[in-house]
Amino acid sequence: MSHTVDDQPTFNRRHFLIGAGGLSALALGGLKVGPASAAGLKVAAVFATPIEEPWDNQIHVALLKAEKQLGIEYKWSENVQEADFARVMREYAQKGFQLVVGDAFAAERIARQVAKSFPKVAFLFGSGAGPAEPNFGVFDNWIQEPAFLSGMIAGKMTKTGVVGAVAAMAIPEVNRLVNAFFAGAKEVNPDVKKKVAFIGSFFDPPKAKEAAIAQIEAKADVIYAERFGVIEACKDKGVYAISNMSDQSSIAPDTVITGPVWDMFPTIEQAVKLVKAGVFTAQDYGDFSRMGKGGSDLAPYHDWDAKLPADVKALVAQRRQDILDGNFRVDVDEGTPTSD
Repeated sequence: MSHTVDDQPTFNRRHFLIGAGGLSALALGGLKVGPASAAGLKVAAVFATPIEEPWDNQIHVALLKAEKQLGIEYKWSENVQEADFARVMREYAQKGFQLVVGDAFAAERIARQVAKSFPKVAFLFGSGAGPAEPNFGVFDNWIQEPAFLSGMIAGKMTKTGVVGAVAAMAIPEVNRLVNAFFAGAKEVNPDVKKKVAFIGSFFDPPKAKEAAIAQIEAKADVIYAERFGVIEACKDKGVYAISNMSDQSSIAPDTVITGPVWDMFPTIEQAVKLVKAGVFTAQDYGDFSRMGKGGSDLAPYHDWDAKLPADVKALVAQRRQDILDGNFRVDVDEGTPTSD
């Protein structure tokens, strides 16, 4: 459903979208939206999928946190179809919202065209393309680092020597996570075999579950649940799962070991700071999703803290520290992964 700018439904927790700036924005000539107090800043979000979808959910969670901690006024619209995208964006801009956030992947050209019509409004959208002057910033979920760490765990925990990944579609933003996961598995288990499936959708849990079952039947016993639906299959079949983007242990505590978590709050906090100061500029905010900026990490082990072998935890902890110290870099491989 789509909510008007005046409707804010109760959040029901159950995918796609920023970065840098600082004082350098002053030198670039900031967007003059006018400084605003924390309580006076109006922020809107336009989501192409239901909020339950993991990518948009993480953005929504970050904005709810900003509402509580930064004092912004926050409204949102979810499940906005491409035909309605421009209208919803315009409504927010015309109602005085100073920052509009969202996922532009399904409506890339539309979002950019609307932004041009409101040069004094800051727009920050998830995008695989670049920023556009003067006011269209971009971000993405650069969480390949914890995806690699998750792969290390999968490579160590597999008993069959086969690990799988069920993902949305073969686009760069997804490919780099799946490839990092398999790279981590290969680092600790060079002989591990991989299974890959793309469901052709960002939100189709039944199809994802079906794809996971097919991988389990092909001997995969640890599967990266890049999409919703996979964890349920793993639980039913008694194999392990690696979650994605949010901490999903509560779905199946004995099944979900951990997984990469995307924290959009550092990105949102930076954008809010720049808009409040009147110096928001069109730039790529992607670095704020990296582990070093606090934008991603591994989900807590929860019950698995006692069940995961000590040597595996130590191995992962050391590689995580190597990443944070700048002594190890996870390759960004956006090529389409294939099954062995």
